Formats: sequence, C-alpha cells, structure tokens
Amino acid sequence: MSKTQTNTPVAVGKNDFGQTGKFVRENQKSLTFIIGAIVAMVIIYIAYQRFYIAPREVTAANQMHVAQDFWEKKNWDKAINGDAGYPGFAKIADEYSNTKSANLAYFYLGIAYLNKGDFHKAIDNLTNYSGNDNMVAAEALGGTADAYVELKDYDKAATYYKKAVDKSNNKFLTPLYLKKVGLVYEAQNDYKSADDVYKRIKSEYPQSQQAQNIDEYIARAEAKQ
Repeated sequence: MSKTQTNTPVAVGKNDFGQTGKFVRENQKSLTFIIGAIVAMVIIYIAYQRFYIAPREVTAANQMHVAQDFWEKKNWDKAINGDAGYPGFAKIADEYSNTKSANLAYFYLGIAYLNKGDFHKAIDNLTNYSGNDNMVAAEALGGTADAYVELKDYDKAATYYKKAVDKSNNKFLTPLYLKKVGLVYEAQNDYKSADDVYKRIKSEYPQSQQAQNIDEYIARAEAKQ
C-alpha cells in the first residue's frame, strides 16, 4: 500500500504582503524625485524640438535654395561657400547641426567636393549623411566609393559600392553600382568576382543601360581568369 504524500501549505505572514508598500513608503522621496526628473526630461525634449529645432529647421530650409541652385549649375565653390547674403552648404551644415537640412547639406557637400577632386573631404561629408531616403543614401555610398577609387583604395571602394547596391535595390542605380564594383574587382585582378558581377547585371537587369554592352566585360573577365 503506497503512502500518500500530503503537501503542507506554507504559512504566509501578513508582513510578506506589505513588503512592496513598505518599500514605497521608505523610498517615497527618491521615487518622487525620479518620476519628476523623467517628466522634466520629457518636457525639456518637447520644448527643445518645438522651440529650438523647429525654427532652425525652417531657417535652414529657407537658406538652402541658393546653394542648391549653385550645386545644380555645378558651381561647386559657391555651392560650398555661398554667395552674397546666402550661406553655402558648409555653413548650413555647421550652423544648423541636428536639423534635416544640415544632414542633407552633408550629401551636397560630399558630391561637390568629389567633383572638385577633394576626395578626403568628399568622404568625410558623404559618410556624415544619414538620411532615410534610400536613393540619396545609395548615392552617398556610391559617391564615397567613387572617392576611394580615386584614392586607389580599392578594398574600401568595393565595400561602399556593395553597400550602395544593397541600399539602392532598383533597376537604375543597382546595375550602375554593380558595374562599378566589377571594375574595382578587375583593378584588384579578381576577374572571377568581376565576371560574376557582370553576369548578374546581364541576368537580373537585362534592360539596364549597363547591360547593353555587358558581354564585352564578361568576355574580358573570362579571358583573364
């Protein structure tokens, strides 16, 4: 005959239920201070965004159009440094930091410096851009890679071109950057990787401009393997 095990209830004292309440009472001043500090931080953040950042956003955006006009006309010096009473992108990026306009100014600056042949400054500014627009972000990455190509740093150029490929993910920019990374592979004498990239353009982007003469690049890469 088996013995039946009896589970004896554990006695719970009245004081056990009161531990949380006791903690709150004993630390009421500290908890009140912490809650007050959190509320104050939230209020400060909202005020900072509304009364400091928002007006600066408006001012910076209003001052961008002259520099953008110079940039579109490929007047790189004036796009960077400004003209008359209007600032260039360099001043906008510096004086209106933490605004969307300043962030976009980094992109414009990077492309301007790239076209001027100042590749280190191009890289510095393009890598400072951190926008959510995939097209602009892809062009910033591709521009960074272009600058590294000019500096003959092919490892970093390939890295940034591949990032641009991943970021762009469209039928216009993706085959462009794929072809550029293929050319970088050729510069590194990695003809197998170049061949793979060129064949990807042919199979995945047959209607692209880059695909029109891609067979020549494939033949060249295959011949050198």
